[in-house]
Amino acid sequence: MGNRISKVYTRTGDKGTTGIAGNIRLDKDDLLIQAIGEVDELNSEIGVIVAFSFDSEINAELQGIQHDLFNIGGMFAYPEFDGFTVSRVDDLEASIDKYNGELQPLKEFILPGGNKEAALALKARAVCRRVERGLVTLMHFYAKNDVDFENASEFQIIGAIRYINRLSDLLFTMGRVLNSRSNTDEIMWASHRTT
Repeated sequence: MGNRISKVYTRTGDKGTTGIAGNIRLDKDDLLIQAIGEVDELNSEIGVIVAFSFDSEINAELQGIQHDLFNIGGMFAYPEFDGFTVSRVDDLEASIDKYNGELQPLKEFILPGGNKEAALALKARAVCRRVERGLVTLMHFYAKNDVDFENASEFQIIGAIRYINRLSDLLFTMGRVLNSRSNTDEIMWASHRTT
């Protein structure tokens, strides 16, 4: 395959722009670049869960998700890239159902916390929701401004939004499972009805 990354620094972004496919340079605060960066941040958050978790089943699934997230970023930067398919949403739903089968039904909202890996999963869920909001902003911007831009088409964005939406549900469920499997109590929200 050869060496594709021969230097870590290129200096090409020193003036606040970055390159994507087609010799296109965009400002680093462009909504598309922000979306790619937020997906990258979520990927890093998931890597932290794996670093602290001893649950090999969940870790293996999360590492597969990391590949998906990298592929989503690649899809936005390189429109011809076909490494991501929205059929992965079905896989996430199957995982949610499987893990949810281990859990007691919730009677109240829970607060993020518990053991370290569960707390990290619940934090990643919140980052996942921010990624989703950024993608929706990008989709609305493209629609309102009739952007004729080959990168990150509306179809790609909608597919990514579906995946990220389901991923946030999976991260929530995984957080609960990581607490349950370690016999760590969940932190229930003390609502006005319970205080």
